[in-house]
Amino acid sequence: MDVDKQEQYEQIAPMILSNETLHAVYDCKGAGTGFVGITDKRLIFYDRAMLRKKKSLVSVPFRQITSVSSVDEGRGLFGSSSDLIIRAGMHEFEFEFRGGDKAQRAYKLIMTELLQNEP
Repeated sequence: MDVDKQEQYEQIAPMILSNETLHAVYDCKGAGTGFVGITDKRLIFYDRAMLRKKKSLVSVPFRQITSVSSVDEGRGLFGSSSDLIIRAGMHEFEFEFRGGDKAQRAYKLIMTELLQNEP
């Protein structure tokens, strides 16, 4: 399992169901999403912006995901960063990771699960 911050793992671990496996918990930049967890069945992310002043843990089952995009900005003034964009129905979720390779790692984990569960 790939974990950026232990305290984020500790927040997400109780939400993992007995029939799923947690692959990674990645720290995110920005005011909205604090982190994203990737299991073999869904994405779980901590969102401060979704319900305005309230904090919420959001789950997006892989069966609802319609596209996955990985964008690497390369090395900027403050180091490298990378983005992952997930579309699920009419919603689009963007995650900006710390470190240039996190979006690519998340992309591979998600696509592996999506393609294994294709009908």
